[in-house]
Amino acid sequence: MGEIMIRGWYIGSSGMNAQQNRLDTIANNLANVDTAGFKRDETSTKTFSELLLRRTSADGVYKTPFGSADAAPIIGKIGLGVETNENFTVFEQGSFRGTNTNTDMALAGEGFFAVDTPSGERYTRNGNFILGKEGMLLTKDGYPLLGENGFIRVPDDKFIVNEDGVITTKDNEVIDRIKVVRFENERYLKKMGNSLWNSNDISGEAYIAEGMERPKMLQGYMETSNVNVVNEMVKMIEVNRAYEASQKTIQSEDSMMQTLWNKVALSR
Repeated sequence: MGEIMIRGWYIGSSGMNAQQNRLDTIANNLANVDTAGFKRDETSTKTFSELLLRRTSADGVYKTPFGSADAAPIIGKIGLGVETNENFTVFEQGSFRGTNTNTDMALAGEGFFAVDTPSGERYTRNGNFILGKEGMLLTKDGYPLLGENGFIRVPDDKFIVNEDGVITTKDNEVIDRIKVVRFENERYLKKMGNSLWNSNDISGEAYIAEGMERPKMLQGYMETSNVNVVNEMVKMIEVNRAYEASQKTIQSEDSMMQTLWNKVALSR
């Protein structure tokens, strides 16, 4: 009886830990509701392995010519709690908002802009770029936007970007084509902060998107976050209630154990 009750503490605490991780994810989503191109995260959980229970006091062993074997009747299974399985990103398209700013761009479809950082090439959906020194297109953090021929330099903010990402001056002179990349397994890209992503062995290396894989480029627009505030708040309420339920489980187990200890002490 005591073992089962102690196990209840661990089951309750594992539920609290899992809900805490989920709450952290929801809080991060809400904090980035106004971040251009942000993709919300989801948390999935899984149960620990189940334990098979057997009776231990009902002729549990029988003899055979080769030795003995366990014949204890099976009572059933008991779960040992829950744990966070993974955090994954939902790459659902955000809506578009017009800005009437030529340096703002949005991708209509799956794909990423490529930017140069001190840590190497990184990827983003945030197309709110600025015109930096020497006419270079930069992210808000000062990282150069990459074209297929390197850094992108424009003479002024009157440049034009067509749906394929080709940049031309107001005099129709081609400057470059914006580098838009895809990955074999985009679901496993790793968030690096500041709206940046990085590839890994599971996601595969970046390759330039062409044809049907290439998203359309929209100049003068920004892609909003795909976070739905109402849905996230509902999830937060669910998490709080689940957390409180696990907390009450531990309190009940503690009360039951205290009663058991008192009875054992009185019996002696």
